[in-house]
Order: sequence, then structure tokens, then C-alpha cells
Amino acid sequence: MLQFCTSSPGYPTPVGAVPAAHLQERPEGCLRTLGSPLAALLLQAQGGVPPEGSGSSILELITRSPLTLSVLFLLGMISIVSWGIIFYKLWVYRRSQRQTVQFIEVFRRSNKFSEVQAVCRSLSDSPLVGLFQAGYAELTAQLRQGSPDMSNGPMPNPKPAAGRPTLKSLAAVDRALLRASAMEIAKLEKHVSFLATAASVSPFIGLFGTVWGIMLSFQGIGATGSTNLGIVAPGIADALVATAAGLAAAIPAVWFYNLLTQRVKTFATDMDDFSMEFLNISERNFT
Repeated sequence: MLQFCTSSPGYPTPVGAVPAAHLQERPEGCLRTLGSPLAALLLQAQGGVPPEGSGSSILELITRSPLTLSVLFLLGMISIVSWGIIFYKLWVYRRSQRQTVQFIEVFRRSNKFSEVQAVCRSLSDSPLVGLFQAGYAELTAQLRQGSPDMSNGPMPNPKPAAGRPTLKSLAAVDRALLRASAMEIAKLEKHVSFLATAASVSPFIGLFGTVWGIMLSFQGIGATGSTNLGIVAPGIADALVATAAGLAAAIPAVWFYNLLTQRVKTFATDMDDFSMEFLNISERNFT
């Protein structure tokens, strides 16, 4: 690398042509064409070199703005609650599906409703258990009303032939099953709607943080009067962190909301099939 001295008269003289004694007594005006700290400062003042420390980590970008911290905290809480609901509902649906299969096997294998009623307590997580208990209660209430009343005195002698118990209204049993089905579906859908809310709101919360960060960037440009990338980039990067956090909270919520909703529809179909099967058995045996 060649060096030139600005204090010598005439044309700049290469250092290699001057004796070594003159090199030790260089005036302060001598500058290196490459690598000089003063030249670097001049280039930096002209905007050629970004200011030192302009490259920031994500943690520094996050802690730079209190509003961004608030947005990220809110999105973090939404994401934590969403994942808690997702894991809990997946566990509940898996358990309910397993017990539903067991209950259907017991129901179709048994000859009496009383035998099915005996196993309902051990399979209480199945939504079909709620349907069966509602239909069985309505069925039992109607059959008791149709039995002979012993409160007015002893039965006549000879005793009348005991006929087969009959239902007064099969439609009442159907309404009991429909009411129980609606209650079971509401129980299965509990807290799932939060995922839909999180999926809808999270991107807009992140967008709010993005807009605010861009506003701060333009405010910094106006205050400094410079469009240097070192001034604009931190605010924009801070804004994009909020956008990424909003998408990170929304995407899993949308995915699992659709998945859990589909599982609820499957349970609803199973309950409709069971209701029709229960009504067929009731009509065949008690009408």
C-alpha cells in the first residue's frame, strides 16, 4: 500500500523513494489512502459507512420500544392460552372417542337398558352416555306413569293380565335426546371459540405494533433529517418483529380450530346415529 504526504511541496512523493530518516519524521498531515481512522470517519460522516452499533439483535429491537413489548406480551399470552386449549381439547377428544367406542359395544351387546345404565358411570366422558341417560330417564318416567297405581287400594281379584309397558309419546323421548345432544355439543365446543378469536385478532394486534414502529421510524427521520439506513432500519425491524409474532400466534390457532371443529362434527354425527338407534329400539319394544 502506497502512502503520500500532503505537506511536501510539488507532486506527492512515494514513501519508498525517500530515505528512512524522513519516514520517522512524517508531518501530521500525512494520511493513508486505505485503512486510516480519519478517512473512515470522513466516509461515515458522508453516509458511506453505517454508524457503529447499527446492527442490533432481536432482543435489542424488542426492548427498544415499550409499546412493542406490550404487543409482544399480549400476543404471548394469547399464544399460551391457545396452546393450553389445544392440548387439553386433544386429550379430551381422544379420551371421549375411546370411551364412545367402548360404550357402543356395551350398548349393542346388552339386552336391557338397565345393563347399559350400570356402565355409564365408568364411561362418563363419552357424549353418548349423556344422550342415553336423558333418553332412558324419559323412557322410565313414561313407563312408570303407565303402570297400575297401587295408592288407591289393593288390586282387584283376580288380577288383570299384565300387558307389555307402552310409551305415551315417542316424540317426547326424541325431544329429550335432542336436548341432551345440544348440551353435549356445547360441552365439546367449550373454549374452542377462543381459538377462532385468537386467529382473527392476533394478526391485527401485530399489525398495530408494525404501524407504530414505522411511525417511530419516520419520526426519527424527521428529527435527524437523515434517511440513513442506520436510522430507518431499527424501527422497521422492530415493527416486523410484531408482525411475525402476530402470525406466529394466529397460524396455529386457525389450524387447530378447524381440526377441533371437525372433531366436534364427527361427535355430532355419532350422536345423531345413536339417537336414531335408541328411538328404533324404544319404538320396537315399547309401542
